[in-house]
Amino acid sequence: MKLAVITDSSAFLQAEALRKEDLFVLDIPVNIDGQEYVEGVNLTAQEFYEKMASASELPKTSQPSIAKLDEILSSLKAKGYTHALGLFLSSGISGFYQNIQYMKDEYEGLSIAFPDTHITSAPLGFMVESVFQWVDQGDDFESILNKVTEQIENTSAFIMVDDLDHLVKGGRLSNGAAILGNLLSIKPILYFNDQGVIEVYEKVRTEKKATKRLVEIVKEATANGNYEITVIHGNAPQKAADLRQLLIDGGLATDVSIATFGSVIGTHLGEGSIALAYTPIV
Repeated sequence: MKLAVITDSSAFLQAEALRKEDLFVLDIPVNIDGQEYVEGVNLTAQEFYEKMASASELPKTSQPSIAKLDEILSSLKAKGYTHALGLFLSSGISGFYQNIQYMKDEYEGLSIAFPDTHITSAPLGFMVESVFQWVDQGDDFESILNKVTEQIENTSAFIMVDDLDHLVKGGRLSNGAAILGNLLSIKPILYFNDQGVIEVYEKVRTEKKATKRLVEIVKEATANGNYEITVIHGNAPQKAADLRQLLIDGGLATDVSIATFGSVIGTHLGEGSIALAYTPIV
């Protein structure tokens, strides 16, 4: 088996994974005041938050290019690939997953799977990195799909945002209307539900209480098993460092990595957002 792994630029990937020759990444462009950018090409995460702050309206993100995906898949057989696994951002926040399902049977001599990850960012990156580990240890395609499914079913992220404006305007918060009325007095905790849709999980009064609650929720969720736990932030490194310390002090994990929300997710969550994500180590 020679396996190609395809993902999109919303995945947070370690440098080592990005160097893999069997990895293909689809860009997700972001439009700020009529200018199109691709993070990592003509935009850094830092620049994105600066531009978003001074923009006259919220940035808009596009879907990854189906034409580009077709180009990649069409080229694989000639390069000796027998299998392709596409792990893309959740169908709950992008129509891309729905739009590519017809492609699975279009390429002769290539076995293709596009499972719905129900997630994005660091957990999506960790799934991609896990696939490479499983390939290295000799797992076959079916076994890899089973393991990815196990990860997907037991992965989530709990999120605090500074304001819900971005999510509601972008249409990415399924039950947002219910809490807009009294935003001043509450700090909602959001999460990716089991369909990969971002919705309100709980309403908490202050940021301090919400942060504490965030740790409790993830502690409960990861009590039975071995998990990769990540703090993810939208240009809020101090918040991220504090949350990481809370986790370590609380005995939740000895090693917690910190990741950043890039432009694709930053557009929807806004600056100052912070999340706790967990994915099982399979």
